[in-house]
Amino acid sequence: MINNQHKINRFRRIVMRRLTQWIGSSEKTQKITPGSSINIKRILIIRPNNRLGNLLLVTPLLRELEAVFPDCKTDLFVRGNLAPILFEKYPSVKRIIKLPGKPFKHLINYAATWLSLRRYRYDLVINVMPCSSSGRLSTKFSSAKYKLFGDAEQEEINNEFKHNAKYPLYTLRKFLSAIGIDRTQQPIPLLDIRLDAGEAAHGRKVLESIVPQGKPVISFFTYATGGKCYSEDWWDTFYNRLIQEFSNYDFIEILPAENVSQVHFRAPSLYSRDIREIAGVIASTSLFIGADSGIMHLASASGTPTIGLFSVTDSNAFRPYGNNSTIINTNCGDIDSWIAIIRNTLEKQNLLKPNF
Repeated sequence: MINNQHKINRFRRIVMRRLTQWIGSSEKTQKITPGSSINIKRILIIRPNNRLGNLLLVTPLLRELEAVFPDCKTDLFVRGNLAPILFEKYPSVKRIIKLPGKPFKHLINYAATWLSLRRYRYDLVINVMPCSSSGRLSTKFSSAKYKLFGDAEQEEINNEFKHNAKYPLYTLRKFLSAIGIDRTQQPIPLLDIRLDAGEAAHGRKVLESIVPQGKPVISFFTYATGGKCYSEDWWDTFYNRLIQEFSNYDFIEILPAENVSQVHFRAPSLYSRDIREIAGVIASTSLFIGADSGIMHLASASGTPTIGLFSVTDSNAFRPYGNNSTIINTNCGDIDSWIAIIRNTLEKQNLLKPNF
């Protein structure tokens, strides 16, 4: 039943993308006179998605907008109830327009939310994912002087901007260049959930209650969706090697909402439904290791060096970056080479402790 539903959803997405791929493609940004003054005060970001990782990948764009337009007000068009939690420390975010997570069960609310897009006229609308059919439709439906659908010629995009967090910055910076604002030499903002001092202190306290020995701690996450999830046998071998090679570290497993463990709960673990608490705990650890998932992006957004395990998804689009983060392509090399990557990451952070 689940496989059938997955096939239906995949077919629906393919059909919708083909039907909507031309929406906005013929719309050109209104002609901008070089040197003219453009007043951007209200912005709408379009990302009608409810997944943790996909929403966190919007934070670099928010940080860029705050840097360029510090007085602007930004609204977000999303799905589900995670966004208010993830963006609560972003003062520029004034309104979160939330589509219901299950639209067919809340058709009236779903329609009303779409209509609310017309409540305000925006100076700028940014569609985060050009391949999103609902993103293109909502961008088209919104009322704004400037609309960035995200279209670009493939040859214009270098590997740096193929990343899902960086691509909308490419779109934005191209627009900014047209109005005389050059951001091309500025560093790309990192993912950031913006933990405050209290949340960081709480995370340390929770970590100490679970792993009280006083050693530095490596956090890891063994779950992921679909083909991204490594088997129990794979994790059993990998975890045994980790605790052997890094015996001067304690380990804590971050558990998913499903409360399952691919290492059979052999390590001390954290189970929490509080996203910001999880981020605070990970932020208190020396390193995070996990497959491509929302928790991997949460670790990156917490500021912790993050090693992403990739086997099926495109690492150019989803890899963690910044804070000495890196990836392990488990289709290449062997466990010795993977351990070397982890060791090198700890060395870069001056966090590698000798084993005795």
